[in-house]
Formats: sequence, C-alpha cells, structure tokens
Amino acid sequence: MRPGRLDQLIYLPLPDHDSRLSILRACTRKSPLSEEIDLQQLAEITEGFSGADLTEVCQRACKLAIRQLIDDTASGKPMEESCREIGKPHFDEAMSFARKSVSAADVKKFETFQASMKAR
Repeated sequence: MRPGRLDQLIYLPLPDHDSRLSILRACTRKSPLSEEIDLQQLAEITEGFSGADLTEVCQRACKLAIRQLIDDTASGKPMEESCREIGKPHFDEAMSFARKSVSAADVKKFETFQASMKAR
C-alpha cells in the first residue's frame, strides 16, 4: 500500500445469504427475468461468492439471453417465439462458468488478520 491512499484497513466479509439475495435482486432489477428464476435458490447455491462474482453471473446470464435473441432473429424465428426473458437455462450456463474469487484459505487469512488487528 502507498501512503495517503487509505488510512485504515477495513475487512468486509463475504456476503451472507440475505446479502447475496439483495445483490442478485439489484443486479437483475432492470432485466426481464422468467418466472422460473428463483433468486432465493440462486442465493443459496452461491455460498462463498463475492458481490463481484454474483454480478458476473447475472451479467453472463443476460449476455447469453441477448445472444439467443440475436440468433433467433437471424434464423428468422417469429418474434413471439424468440427469447424475450432471461431464463433458467441462461443462469444454468452462467453458473457453469462461475467461480469463487476468494478462496477459503483467503477468508481464513483475512479473518486471522482482522482478529490480530482487534487485539492491538
């Protein structure tokens, strides 16, 4: 760290279930989601994901839906039969690429560091 950038170190833990759900809702609030999308269930299976990881999953699902709409349009599929929402297959594929950016070892290291700083 360089002097003058931050005068304090702040540890922010990975988001809990409710925080993950809030992040997922915020990331998808302007997106047309299919009724089959259960953000509650998605929040449950993304234990250990950071906010950035969750954002990446939502953005990838959105891009997959847009690509499908473009492909549907290019193939001459009628507009009423084209992809109009982000569906479960889009999120399933996005999750197949998803990764946790913070490992369990990193979390342990940060928590140990936080505990040592409280002791001072």
